[in-house]
Amino acid sequence: MKKTFDIESFKAGHFEKGTGYSYFVPEPINNQWQWKDAQLSTLLEKASISLGELNSFARLVPNIDLFIQLHVTKEAVISSRIEGTQTNIDEALLPEEEINPERRNDWLEVRNYSEAMKHAIKELEKLPLSSRLLCKTHERLLSGVRGKHKMPGEFRKSQIWIDGASLNDAVFIPPAHTYVNELMGDLENFLHNEDIYVPALIRIGVAHYQFETIHPFLDGNGRIGRLLITLFLVSKKILHQPLLYLSVFFEKNKCLYYDNLTHVREKNDLMHWLKYFLTGVDETARQASNTLSEILKLKDDVENTLRNTAGRRTHTALVLLTHLFEVPFIHVKQAEEVCNLSTKAANDLVNLFVHQGILKEVSGKTRYRLFLFEPYLNLFK
Repeated sequence: MKKTFDIESFKAGHFEKGTGYSYFVPEPINNQWQWKDAQLSTLLEKASISLGELNSFARLVPNIDLFIQLHVTKEAVISSRIEGTQTNIDEALLPEEEINPERRNDWLEVRNYSEAMKHAIKELEKLPLSSRLLCKTHERLLSGVRGKHKMPGEFRKSQIWIDGASLNDAVFIPPAHTYVNELMGDLENFLHNEDIYVPALIRIGVAHYQFETIHPFLDGNGRIGRLLITLFLVSKKILHQPLLYLSVFFEKNKCLYYDNLTHVREKNDLMHWLKYFLTGVDETARQASNTLSEILKLKDDVENTLRNTAGRRTHTALVLLTHLFEVPFIHVKQAEEVCNLSTKAANDLVNLFVHQGILKEVSGKTRYRLFLFEPYLNLFK
């Protein structure tokens, strides 16, 4: 049986000497955790209720898979933005040939994150949440982009540092690579340990802090660490659909996010971090529920508009609308294929959507024009 630790008396770890620098070695976390702070219990309850409401709401939404894509893309955009990319959600959804060459590296990083996330969620059907799964996800994340030479899919085998020009002036130096496998094994065991009684949201809050402190990869740790939160909640069936992503909450005040992680290491204040984390879960779950509500309203409003304006083309217009909820941009040629129409009929239908404010032309071209389902995208900005 593991020892019982009070969160209030948490000891984050210790420093060890390297050559001309000191690195931080976190304490193992696979233990029974308890606390006396009533505020933490209240925040845990609020966050759990908000997650439950999000799950219930998601069950009411027809064709929920159509709507998950935009949540995933938004997370990919925001999580990558925390790391310095500049792609916005409109660009992230476009095919590569529509992206300006000077912005394609950022676009590809966002696309990789989106694909890595979807693949990881699919893999949970046959693999447990584990170091193996995280490494496979990391390999996809860094494929063909900045960081492709930084051991994609493998834990690091050298020392790294965070911020600063070198180890000598770094803001934070994670543990030596010789500790990584042991610490990641402990983290993985903690997430799955059925012999301890620690609420799932407390587990993943502690685990996210620990992952960012270990920094097991040479690059991409922030994105994988944020993805870990969603993967855990889905794997434990706490979330039935991958609709909760905390990157928006963290990105709202990046300095606060990093300061709160640092505060745990420097002040042993895990309690403060967990309160911040649970506040983020609560806020993010409620915002996701609101977005689903707005999507349903938009769907009803646009369907009613089309029934009132499309005449004999109503059925075809509704087919095109369903496609746009899945892929919210389109060329006239694609409308021809989706709706099985002639070029003229497809062009007329797209023009109807433009006239009704459903689609907006964004390419500025006279031929091969590109149209975005702007009212839908606006719900995710």
